[in-house]
Amino acid sequence: MEIDLELGRLDLVFGGSVAEDGRAWLARLPELVGSLRADWQLRPGRPYAGGSGAWVAPVELPSGERAVLKVGFPHREAWSEADGLRLWDGNGAVRLLRHDPARTAYLLELCEPGAKLVDADHLSAEARLLIGASLLRDLWLPAESAAGSAIEPVAAQMGWWAEMAEERLSRVPAEADVGLVRTGLSLLRSLPASATRSVVLHGDFNPGNVLSAERSPWLAIDAKPLTGDAAFDPWPLLEQVDPPFATARPAAALTSRGRLLGDELDVDPARIFAWGVAKLTESAVAAAAAGNPTECLRIMDEQTRTLADLAGL
Repeated sequence: MEIDLELGRLDLVFGGSVAEDGRAWLARLPELVGSLRADWQLRPGRPYAGGSGAWVAPVELPSGERAVLKVGFPHREAWSEADGLRLWDGNGAVRLLRHDPARTAYLLELCEPGAKLVDADHLSAEARLLIGASLLRDLWLPAESAAGSAIEPVAAQMGWWAEMAEERLSRVPAEADVGLVRTGLSLLRSLPASATRSVVLHGDFNPGNVLSAERSPWLAIDAKPLTGDAAFDPWPLLEQVDPPFATARPAAALTSRGRLLGDELDVDPARIFAWGVAKLTESAVAAAAAGNPTECLRIMDEQTRTLADLAGL
């Protein structure tokens, strides 16, 4: 059985224990897939490449129906995926067909043709942003609808992120703007507390997690659902639909796209940019902790500074 997984990012997020736990899980993965194949009577196809924390492959069911089997590395951010998919019930996201929490396994609706929104080069960046905004409007159910589920508040998860980042501050290079770093990390706590609109969030809404499909033109996958500030979700879409920081005038490109998403989603663009500052700062600290101070400085100097100005920080 082919295994093509990168647990490095999980190791950055969850600490050194992931290296050991990840190796143990990878060693068990063939047995896990084999047991699911037998129990659910599946015929797996060739696994998808490039997974960062889950083994994913197309499968055929006894009925002949095609689906997707996902077996995830068990970690905090995977707790809520099934509950989110049940809440959405196919509205904006793939349908959950079956779930085994003990094995962190999901049988999911297959998206075909399955092209990623990030690769839809025939569409302009603005068109892709509009597609993403349309999906977010479907996904953003009232936060109260998640009551009693495993979906946790964004404040809880961001507080956890902030604690880990603060423990790694000593690894940030001396050349970094410490004031900006501390401002970015403080936003992980202050933004959830100042939100005026609380919804069910996708949690990782980047254009690589939006696929073309038959049932609906586009569907979201790989959710890490949370509840809280609606402005949390749009930043990865805005940042990754194409590289705004590589344009001749990054601030102008970001302002235009922030205004577009703000209008479409009824979200203050300044809050989208503030979440960008928070998330980029966390990524910069993680890069420093991984022994890459150059990447930390690049993120803070070339990207976070621009966003902080746009957010009025």
